[in-house]
Amino acid sequence: MAQSAKKLVLVTGAARGIGLATAKLFLDQGWQVVLLDIDEETLTSSFELLARGDDTMMIVCDVSNPDQVKEAIAAIDDRFGRLDGLINNAGIADFMPILETGFDVWSRILAVNLSGPFLCGQACAPLMLASGGGSIVNIVSISGLRASTLRVAYGTSKAGLIQLTKQQAAELGNQGIRVNAIAPGPVNTAMAKKVHGPEIRADYHAAIPLNRYGTEEEIAEAIYFLTSDKASYVNGQILAVDGGFESTGIGLSTLRED
Repeated sequence: MAQSAKKLVLVTGAARGIGLATAKLFLDQGWQVVLLDIDEETLTSSFELLARGDDTMMIVCDVSNPDQVKEAIAAIDDRFGRLDGLINNAGIADFMPILETGFDVWSRILAVNLSGPFLCGQACAPLMLASGGGSIVNIVSISGLRASTLRVAYGTSKAGLIQLTKQQAAELGNQGIRVNAIAPGPVNTAMAKKVHGPEIRADYHAAIPLNRYGTEEEIAEAIYFLTSDKASYVNGQILAVDGGFESTGIGLSTLRED
C-alpha cells in the first residue's frame, strides 16, 4: 500500500491507562495511531469510543509472542505503509515477597516487560527505517531505578528495560531511530486506585516533593515530547516523570510540613 501522508505511532498496552491517554494525545496532535493490546474486550471498547476509524487501527497481540508481533507489524505495513513511532507501554506486575515469587511469575513478567519491547523494537525498526527513521519510547518505571519490597520481578524487568533502551539507542541511533525511556512514578491509573489504599497513598505523598500522584495525561505529554521532532537530539535518555520521587531519595515530609 502507498505510504500514508500522516505520521503513524504504534502504542502497545493501549486499551486503558497511560497507553490509551497516549493514543488520544497523538490523535489530537494529528498522528495516526495503532492501538495494540492483549485484552481484546477492553481494547475493542476503547477503540470504538475513540471513533476515529480512518486514523486508527486495532490489533490484538501478546507482545511476548514473536510470531504475533511479526504478524502485527506486517498488518501495519499493509495498512499504512509506514511507522514513525513505537511506544512500548505494555506491561504487567505481580507484587509479592521475593521468597514467594515462583519462576512462572518471574518468567511471565520478564517476558512481557522486557522481551516484549525487544521483540517489538526489532520488528518495528525495519519499517521505521524504510519510512525515513523514527522514535521508540520504552515505558520503564521508578522501580527500575530504585529497589523496593515486593517487586523483584517487576523491578528487575524494568531495570533490564532501561539497559535495553540504552542498547537500542546506541545501535539504532546512527541509523535514524532515537530510543528513550519514560520512568513514571506513582500515577493515578485504575490499577493504582484499586491496589493503593489510604496508607500507601499517604506514604507516596510524603515521599514525593510535589505531594501528589501524577496523571495519565502528564505521562502521555512526556511520551509525546520524546517521540516528536522537538526531542530530535535526545537519545538514550531515561526521563523520570515522578514529581521528584526518584531524585530526592528519602522524603523528609516532616521538614516540608514545618
